Amino acid sequence: MKTNTLISLNNIAKVYRGQNVETYALKNISLNINQGDYICISGPSGCGKSTLLSLLGLLDSPTGGDYFIKDVDTKTLDMDKQAELRNLHIGFIFQSFNLIDELSVFDNVALPLTYREPAMSQNDIEAAVKQALDEVEMGHRAQHKPNQLSGGQQQRIAIARALAGKPSILLVDEPTGNLDSKNGDAVMDLLDELNKKGTTICMVTHDLRYAGRAKTQLKLLDGEIISYSEARQVSDHLAATEHNKESAEVI
Repeated sequence: MKTNTLISLNNIAKVYRGQNVETYALKNISLNINQGDYICISGPSGCGKSTLLSLLGLLDSPTGGDYFIKDVDTKTLDMDKQAELRNLHIGFIFQSFNLIDELSVFDNVALPLTYREPAMSQNDIEAAVKQALDEVEMGHRAQHKPNQLSGGQQQRIAIARALAGKPSILLVDEPTGNLDSKNGDAVMDLLDELNKKGTTICMVTHDLRYAGRAKTQLKLLDGEIISYSEARQVSDHLAATEHNKESAEVI
């Protein structure tokens, strides 16, 4: 049995109400995310992937159901307390990087830490930023501006920003969507390595090549979970098959 549950969703629903119309973006979503998990959320456009990620990240609130993070019932919290919880436990990585060009790489990574409650000292912020940049091998770019970097480098900075606060979980939304295949592979290799070191990851991607890297695959359709399965065994089998093919070609 898995332990160390970080997030627990129970019968979550998200309904958008218009004039005489109700649209269910999510319904009957029950899910536990445990320490060290690497979950990929996939499904066709409009199935509820982004809505689910927004709810997990406390960027939106469910219409019904219960959401606990670290045993805290989020519906008992006002917006300010939810923001504090989000800043403390959740790191975000977006497709579009969302870096501020006017700030240095160092200051981009430091920015979320300046809003921490209780407040962090300047020395602690500097140490956390340095560690995060070193972890993504971008310490040498600390004083550059984002627009001086390649797309792959900018995504690494975005990952460092998410890591700097030592979050309980990384929520990752199409991390390779704006990257070519080489940089996309490098970013995914980095996420794989972070998970191996213990970072919990929940990722949305359309790319089947990358979905299979996750330990667990969650598939949505019309706002509901239609399957939840361990994917690492399949991924390892495919990798072994490919390796055997390459060995046969060499021979």
